[in-house]
Amino acid sequence: MTSLMNSVDQRTNIVGQNRLELLMFRLHGPQPYGINVFKVREVIRCPELSELPGANPHVRGIAHLRGVPVTVIDLSQATGGKPISDLSNAFILVTEYNRNTQGFLVGGVDRIVNVNWEQILPPPHGAGRSHYLTAVTEVDKKLVQIIDVEKVFSEISPVDETVSEAVKDKAKNADFKDLTVLVADDSAVARNQVKRALSTIGINVETVNDGRLALNWLEAKAQELGGDISGKVPLIISDIEMPEMDGYTLTAEVKANEHLRHVHIILHSSLSGVFNEAMVKKVGADQFIAKFHPDELVSAVQQWMNS
Repeated sequence: MTSLMNSVDQRTNIVGQNRLELLMFRLHGPQPYGINVFKVREVIRCPELSELPGANPHVRGIAHLRGVPVTVIDLSQATGGKPISDLSNAFILVTEYNRNTQGFLVGGVDRIVNVNWEQILPPPHGAGRSHYLTAVTEVDKKLVQIIDVEKVFSEISPVDETVSEAVKDKAKNADFKDLTVLVADDSAVARNQVKRALSTIGINVETVNDGRLALNWLEAKAQELGGDISGKVPLIISDIEMPEMDGYTLTAEVKANEHLRHVHIILHSSLSGVFNEAMVKKVGADQFIAKFHPDELVSAVQQWMNS
């Protein structure tokens, strides 16, 4: 199954072109699901799992991969479905994001498809707030559901969202009341984490859930202000993988617009890898920060708000 994985160099060829690769998999039955290939380190057949007493009930055990223990989460059970029972035919998606490595147990793995972010759409209206979808798309006339694995992991292993007193102290004399930071992220969990962190130092936050909406919001603000918006909106914090328009494309569009180009941009993503530094420079972003470390993010925001 490792033949499904491309090298990082090969995969980065599509980055910045508003395209992504989805690894398609199944939980139960024929319904296809997807995950961004950049989150996946490897795919393996499910090995024998070691029990982890006292763990979250959705954690099926520990897999020992080349001597390294990796927590394995039953993705079906964690998203409200029935547990995957036949481990002999199951697979583990070993993922790396949010500064952690974890495994997701799935029923089967199909293939990798290359799609345009414009084909990736937000979950349909009326789905409510408790679902685990971050987006949907269509492949071979079948609806592919893209699971919000960040939400899944945050429920099983919550991160510390506390901003330290030392970082708060640095902002005591700052006055941000007339400034707004725009946050673009398709994960409600991530949007709320950023908003709560920035609110501790008195920053006004507007949120949108994809890159297209972010660009529309910024263009509307430029029309409202009659020109350069950086005096009122000095900073954008954007995810990279988002429906309709990714963070790299959003950054390129912002930097090409005379009324938006002076706004600072932090790419704040769960994705990790050697390509990030190069891509930040290529599209003109100011900084890349991996999710989610509140002190690091808030400190960076203060820096760009004051520069």
